[in-house]
Amino acid sequence: MIRIPNIAFKSSEGATGIEFIRLAELFSRIKKDPNHNPHQPHRISFFALLIVTEGQGEHQVDLKSYKIHKGSVLKIAKGQVHAFQDHSQYDGYLVIFTEDFVLKYFSKSSVEFISHLYNYHISDPLVKNSTFNDFFLERTIEETNSKYTYAQKEIIAKMLELFLLKLEREAHKAPLKIFNKKHQTLFNNFKNLVEKNYTTTRNVKDYAKFLNISSKHLNTIVRSVTLNTAKHFIDNYVILEIKRDIFSTPSRLKEVAYENGFDEVTNFTKFFKKHTGLSPKEFKSTL
Repeated sequence: MIRIPNIAFKSSEGATGIEFIRLAELFSRIKKDPNHNPHQPHRISFFALLIVTEGQGEHQVDLKSYKIHKGSVLKIAKGQVHAFQDHSQYDGYLVIFTEDFVLKYFSKSSVEFISHLYNYHISDPLVKNSTFNDFFLERTIEETNSKYTYAQKEIIAKMLELFLLKLEREAHKAPLKIFNKKHQTLFNNFKNLVEKNYTTTRNVKDYAKFLNISSKHLNTIVRSVTLNTAKHFIDNYVILEIKRDIFSTPSRLKEVAYENGFDEVTNFTKFFKKHTGLSPKEFKSTL
């Protein structure tokens, strides 16, 4: 069985959390890495925006090909699988940014509006004919290159946050993707229950009981929407909330553990390290 490679965020020197990469430069970088073929499906551990400024071509996201041209923006969320297609004749930028960047600099209300960041399974990744791409690229690249660095990261983050909100509004002008309505309703109920009860239970059986369905049926529903298990969804949500707490509060890690439903700090540490590769303390030291 061929495994889909996982690609981590690797920025150029001096860039942390976000980077604007000209596509020509991107392919030049990739040529130097014999272990990564961008034309083969690969899963990313960060967020990306493919912004087309000239030409046209195709790009694959989650094994589906999208036709792109000048004015297109293709939103690729953390965890999605994508691939560049051969013989595409287009230019532009790939804007890449990490989840930590989003959690640190975006408002929580904006994250809830920008559905593709965390609900890519129920939204279309392609925005066609965006009229504000050039303005966004010009202003953010100008700010990135500015010699005045006071609050520079915060300014760039707010520009990106506004751009994503405008893209989301454009996306909602078109009819939403059609799903099995019953499954979608149950999935939304499950998602809401996780958000409400994640500090008291991370057990799939409990959520199935809340919904009056079997654990097997719940997994079927969640897989139909997210392509992953209910347990995967629950654990990812818990990790997200832990990261938010570490970013936004001065609380000690022991308090963060208790606030997120862990009675023992050792269990909290094991859980966090299993899903992120870092202990909570190591993660906090990177902020």
